[in-house]
Amino acid sequence: MPLFEVVHRTRYHYGRPVTFGEHRAMLRPRDSHDLRLHRIEIKVRPEGRIRWMQDVFSNSIALIEIMGAATELVVESRLVLERFEDGSVQEPPRGETIATYPFTYPEAIRRDLGGTERRHYEDPKGDVAAWARQFEAGAPDSAALLDAMMRRIKAQFRYRARYERGTQSPAETLALGSGTCRDFALLMMEAARSLGFAARFVTGYLYDPAVDGLASGIRGAGATHAWLQIFLPLSGWIEYDPTNGIVGGRNLIRVGVARDPSQAIPLAGSYNGAAEDALGMDVDVTVRALGQGGIELLVDP
Repeated sequence: MPLFEVVHRTRYHYGRPVTFGEHRAMLRPRDSHDLRLHRIEIKVRPEGRIRWMQDVFSNSIALIEIMGAATELVVESRLVLERFEDGSVQEPPRGETIATYPFTYPEAIRRDLGGTERRHYEDPKGDVAAWARQFEAGAPDSAALLDAMMRRIKAQFRYRARYERGTQSPAETLALGSGTCRDFALLMMEAARSLGFAARFVTGYLYDPAVDGLASGIRGAGATHAWLQIFLPLSGWIEYDPTNGIVGGRNLIRVGVARDPSQAIPLAGSYNGAAEDALGMDVDVTVRALGQGGIELLVDP
């Protein structure tokens, strides 16, 4: 199975030495049947102490206590992981019908979905709901409908990298016809929820074969990446990347899942100083293939 190395480095710059509050980092992938973490190393400058917790979604969160004052804060993580292709993530089984509208889950499942099947954002003119309903026409089943929705975003919306915090509302993305990966993920989430599907936001990394000199049309590499999962009763949580038109696939390296993008921020924290002390930040992410499996398991923690 293929191995990947992920290096994720974040630098904050300040005009004078400042001290820091606790920082929360969502950087550690969760081991599953399709992903195995071999190694994780997190370095902080200035020196910091790290303790771990699980959030309400069972994501691993590093709580970083940073010592001393500095004009620069650097948090760097290095991961080595293995991504398995077990077949189930490539294509959701056909035959999961949307014969009724809205789509409904069995009551026993719906109780456990935690509100992920409900819309979370206002749609004052009904534009997002109307956009979603067009995909019902002629769709033989849920898989075909969701695939068509994902591919429409990939084909008709312009990808535009944006580095400021936050995510566009789905209505704004629809009106602009452009956005970044997290905007496209949220648009598809809310559109699918309009039809009764449970959806959740995914943060992680994207492997671009161009890094290793191979042909690629990948969009959104070089930073953290965002996509979504949709729950189909016979299939489980299926991954959809509307930025690249990918259903599942080994190129998506899942780190955390959440009900809303605001709950899946890779790194967040505070500093003690004046507002004008903050001079900005830069993020650099590199994902490269290492070849096949078989290395020593070393995970801390």
